[in-house]
Amino acid sequence: QAASCQKVLGGWANIANEYATKRYRSNLINWGMLPFVIAEDAGFEVGDYVFVPDIKKAVEEKTDDIKAYIVNKGMKEISLTLGDLTDDERQIISKGCLINFNRQ
Repeated sequence: QAASCQKVLGGWANIANEYATKRYRSNLINWGMLPFVIAEDAGFEVGDYVFVPDIKKAVEEKTDDIKAYIVNKGMKEISLTLGDLTDDERQIISKGCLINFNRQ
C-alpha cells in the first residue's frame, strides 16, 4: 500500500539508508519506482528536489554509483545506488511498472 500511495502522489523514487523488508523494495519496483539506497545522511529539507541525470541509462547499464543532486537554494552532489537489481527488475523499472512488463 505504501508504494502505491507514493506513486499516486507523484513519486518516482524512494531514497533510504536500507530497506527493512524485501517486500517493500519489490513493491517499489513493481510500481516502477527507483529503490535508491544512500550511505550517508544527505541533509534533505522540506521543499528539496533530487535531480538524477541520465537515470534511464544508469538503470540499463547497471551503474553502481549514481550521481544525483539535491536542488534547493543551491546544488549539492550526492551518491546513490540501486542495490542488486536483477535484469527483470531493471526491465520492470524501464517499462514503467510490472503490468507493462507483463504485457510483452
